[in-house]
Amino acid sequence: MNALRVWGGGVYEQDLFYSLCDEMGIMIWQDFMFACAMYPTEPDFIETVREEVVQQVRRLKSHPSVIVWSGNNENEAALATDWFGIPVAQQPRYHRDYVTLYVDNIRAIVQKEDGSRPFLVSSPTNGAESQQEGWVAHDPYDVHYGDTHYYSYSHDCWDWTALPRTRFASEYGFQSWPSFSTLQKVSVSEDWSYGSNFSSHRQHHQSGNQQMLQQAGLHYQLPASADPLKRYRDTLYITQVMQAQCVKVQTEFYRRSQSEVIEGKGHTMGALYWQLNDIWQGPSWSSIEFGGKWKMLHYFAKDFFSPVLPVGFEDQGSLVVYAVSDLSHDLKLRTVVSVYEWSSLDPVCTVTSGFVLVEGGSAEVVHKQPITALLAGCGRGSCTRLTCLLTFHLEDVNSQQGPINHLFLSSPKNAQGMLRPNTTAEVQQDEMGGYTVTLQSSAVAAFVWLDVGDVPGRFSTNGFLMVTKNRTVTFNPWGPTSTQQLAQALTVTSLRDVY
Repeated sequence: MNALRVWGGGVYEQDLFYSLCDEMGIMIWQDFMFACAMYPTEPDFIETVREEVVQQVRRLKSHPSVIVWSGNNENEAALATDWFGIPVAQQPRYHRDYVTLYVDNIRAIVQKEDGSRPFLVSSPTNGAESQQEGWVAHDPYDVHYGDTHYYSYSHDCWDWTALPRTRFASEYGFQSWPSFSTLQKVSVSEDWSYGSNFSSHRQHHQSGNQQMLQQAGLHYQLPASADPLKRYRDTLYITQVMQAQCVKVQTEFYRRSQSEVIEGKGHTMGALYWQLNDIWQGPSWSSIEFGGKWKMLHYFAKDFFSPVLPVGFEDQGSLVVYAVSDLSHDLKLRTVVSVYEWSSLDPVCTVTSGFVLVEGGSAEVVHKQPITALLAGCGRGSCTRLTCLLTFHLEDVNSQQGPINHLFLSSPKNAQGMLRPNTTAEVQQDEMGGYTVTLQSSAVAAFVWLDVGDVPGRFSTNGFLMVTKNRTVTFNPWGPTSTQQLAQALTVTSLRDVY
């Protein structure tokens, strides 16, 4: 979504932030600064809260970017599911305190000061249903109502059938580590291993480091270089691969669910992944590292939040492709599916569907075909789930619409024929002061990652699947640099390079 949530466990942002969001059309979900805790209701405390809420609403209500107020983050859920082990005899008091703080005070003030926007008492919440249940629902995560937060680090993140068909996915995500260049600024050589004290100290999510490797190991071979430093850097990379692909699968599920209601569930009209940015150099759910460097997830987000997006997945043995459109007008689109062997840059075959009308603001099925039939009728008939993969895109009568997407037919760790690519890169300066990186690869390469260390800037795309011999990517520097500096700093890593 073109939206950001100012989280209740952080700070109220400065005026410039809201002004920039106004100018750029970025919608703001504004929490008040209460999160993941039970708060007191003594008169002195309530008085400071009332003053805070009045000041912030008066400061921010003139900004059109602010579209919703939220009283707190996860405190309804914390109370309903007893996060803190509150004795049964004391639970009614905590319930009363919750209503006193968020309903009788914060909600009342917001409704008096600004009647132009909705106010949510909490997030997640069941909204009117929570109100009917005395403001604390029995199950604030009920997907039939309101918004949902969903985290599951142990289940296979590629398995879309386990995901909630929610009305609005306002929090979900997976952790990853930042790049080596970001960590290097606050560490020494003895810290550069995944099991170091540094790695444990920087991890503030219980079992987080183990969860990342467990999730990555479901689909990728874990780095096993004999060189300790290379193994460490490769492990940082594989956590970013895992995070990017996991959040991609989940976001695409939410986007394609916007036009469906199945057994009362679905019609998903929003997806906000957790989280955008970092406050220090360490593992987190962020897509942007401390200092501004983009993780692989942020490059993926640029694609999976495209206004027009092809979403492909497997359902009961069939390839299903949706066209998702956030545009205000209708499109006639067709799907182009290409089948590649892991061992060759030449497509085995290409299948083009007929045109389908896709209404603006909807998600429509534009292609469905049994995978066995697709592979059997493809070229030499040599393709299997282990030896081949798919790419697909949408096009109208004139041109491609949206990005090219991909679907792995098996876990890459089980892929047959995946070669270690011989990849070369040439850096040149363009006429506009930016730089181009021209890549040449000898083989299909998954999750191709370009890194220029400490040189500030971003690439036009990164972490991509390379199924062509040549590809050109641009680099936009955020400060002075040179062709020589970029060429010396540039490294290219793909999935097959880490094992």
